[in-house]
Amino acid sequence: MDLSTLWFLLIAVLFIGYFVLEGFDFGVGILLPVLAHDERERRVLINTIGPVWDGNEVWVLTAGGAMFAAFPEWYATLFSGFYLPLLLILTALILRGVAFEYRGKRPDPTWRARWDTAIIAGSLLPALLWGIAFANIVRGVPLDTDHEYIGNLWHLLNPYALLGGLVTLTLFTTHGAVFLALKTTGDIRTRANALAARTGLITGALAVAFLTWTILDIRGGTTATILAILAAAALVAGLAANRAGREGRAFLGTAAAIALAVATLFAALFPNVLPSTTDTANNLTIDNASSTPYTLKIMTWVALAFTPIVLLYQSWTYWVFRRRIGVRDIPDA
Repeated sequence: MDLSTLWFLLIAVLFIGYFVLEGFDFGVGILLPVLAHDERERRVLINTIGPVWDGNEVWVLTAGGAMFAAFPEWYATLFSGFYLPLLLILTALILRGVAFEYRGKRPDPTWRARWDTAIIAGSLLPALLWGIAFANIVRGVPLDTDHEYIGNLWHLLNPYALLGGLVTLTLFTTHGAVFLALKTTGDIRTRANALAARTGLITGALAVAFLTWTILDIRGGTTATILAILAAAALVAGLAANRAGREGRAFLGTAAAIALAVATLFAALFPNVLPSTTDTANNLTIDNASSTPYTLKIMTWVALAFTPIVLLYQSWTYWVFRRRIGVRDIPDA
């Protein structure tokens, strides 16, 4: 395997890690006004992701950095063509992070309600826009002979991409509900379990439609087809475990469904990194978009040295904060 292919796979792994981990804390933020009935319950929901949400974002920062260094042509075209959606995602993530830090600074209900709105918007918007962005990457966008994006915002809001956005929005919401059922006690746990069962049905229908469209009409292949079938099976297994009250297995099921769905998109994309809808000769591929072999070699050694440290630290964080929490664990404000 050459280094360009290796780094394409590593970037895929980084985005899989990001969507699996950040997916559930997006879901918790989206469900804040649905599953929490008072201030104490809202603090339970926020505390379930409080120790981990910022660590989860390390994955997307690393993925963006790896894309910039390993495939500069891909990074340049993507970030100029998708400028507005990516700017909205970045703004929403910053707003959400500020809200987590500031909502507890004052006991005023109005103050907290405004920051709660920021958490909801900062979770919902990226959950929708990431799906739209990745669907467009797989479908392809209009590129000229210099690999520059020549479309506009409306080209990105096509039916396939909008369906992709709804899939990530509902999938992350279901993933978040399953996570809350796993991490909480009492009424919140019961409500999260019931909600995951309902949203899971909608997610399953949308995901099957999107993956079938991807394989049959956009870009297929044996590997992508197998991964899509496995993604659907993992989601069904996760929902069945949730219905049986096996929340740990349910969480593994929805996590596997997200991982396999993202892997399907990267498998369908390969060997391109950004196809052109104007002429296949203008496609950005892992060959014409990659850095020099020397750069990729240096990056590989750096990744081998530091990736285990990051994984160990993040695993330790999840282990330390593994216990369930409920309203009895929340002190008076």
